[in-house]
Amino acid sequence: MLSARSLVAAGTLLASALAPALPLSASAVGVGTAAPPAEIAHTHAAGAEAERLLAMHNAERARMGLPALRWNASLARDAGGWAHKLLQKGKLHHASADERRGHGENLWMGTAGAWDAAGMVGMFLEERRYFRPAAFPHVSLTGDWSDVGHYTQIVWRDTKEVGCAKQTGNGVDVLVCRYYPAGNVMGRAPF
Repeated sequence: MLSARSLVAAGTLLASALAPALPLSASAVGVGTAAPPAEIAHTHAAGAEAERLLAMHNAERARMGLPALRWNASLARDAGGWAHKLLQKGKLHHASADERRGHGENLWMGTAGAWDAAGMVGMFLEERRYFRPAAFPHVSLTGDWSDVGHYTQIVWRDTKEVGCAKQTGNGVDVLVCRYYPAGNVMGRAPF
């Protein structure tokens, strides 16, 4: 039986584990029918979750003295499509650079209904405790950049836009956030 710790996060070009342990068997994420992609809309009626996610990203950026991100509905739609594919495949992995058109990507997977999207992004932000200012990939106190890769993508100075989507199916939730321009560039400092 795999734990959510082993399944939850494969961040910006990484496969690190961050979530509190919750039992989740490998078969629980098997291939099956999932709902059609649904972006987290950024509108007055349906955009409360998008507003929270954007606010969480921007609160951390403000804490670091960085400019706010803008919500990008196109990135959210692309993220929804990839989240749907991940549910179909039953495993978490990053889209190729071509599939994501060079955009940055943060991924999260865990037991369906256990966390809301804000809690998922909160796990990305918890990586801050291992972050150290340096040129990428030397940005982690642990010596492994994948321990902070979600966080560094969120606070990457050059990133201007974000769009996220959450999909549920096969007993799991998948959150995909896409970023433009991508962060975590080798040899460059996040800010």
